[in-house]
Amino acid sequence: MDFEFAAWQMVYLFISPHKVYRNFQYRKQMKAQFARDDPAFLVLLAFWLCASSIVFAFVLQLGFVGFIKFLLYVIFVDCIGVGLCVATLFWYISNKYLVRPNCRDEDVEWGYAFDIHLNAFFPLLIILHVFQLFFYHILLSGEGIVPRLLGNSLFLVAIGYYIYITFLGYNCVPILERTHLLLYPMSVLFFVYVLSLVIGWNWSAGVMNFYKYRVI
Repeated sequence: MDFEFAAWQMVYLFISPHKVYRNFQYRKQMKAQFARDDPAFLVLLAFWLCASSIVFAFVLQLGFVGFIKFLLYVIFVDCIGVGLCVATLFWYISNKYLVRPNCRDEDVEWGYAFDIHLNAFFPLLIILHVFQLFFYHILLSGEGIVPRLLGNSLFLVAIGYYIYITFLGYNCVPILERTHLLLYPMSVLFFVYVLSLVIGWNWSAGVMNFYKYRVI
């Protein structure tokens, strides 16, 4: 397993995600597949899931049993469960509606669709499960416009980055066209963001409470 290269991918998913997908294109040329064949990325992702869950449990004072329940929920629901649904949905949409007319005998690999989800999930995990927690009690859990603005903006950036990295993943597949359609959820996301500020809904506080009370 090439952990050094997997770590490189994780870093560049933040600073230059298109370079990560350029490597996927090289893999397609050399090994005739887009999907990863090295589990190192999954191992490092599992480490970050465990480490971030420990920090989460400490901040929310969940206790050992609460930590285990939270960790299992994050792994099997947030990461794998949601990933299976999202990957299958975009795999179906891309093969059904986005394949070029002259490439109908080719398709997008389901494994690659799941890899795209994992790529997009990692920055979201770090932003919402690590970075946010360092100043949660100071800013994000309070009342008023400033905590709400900061908390909701973090969710806007995290989910927006997930959508953008997902778009990049399908955009680099040469048999697909009109992949810009995958960016349309950005408009819905921004509308919900503005609406949440207007009605006074703090995404961070709401999600934190949901996390806390679902493992009690």
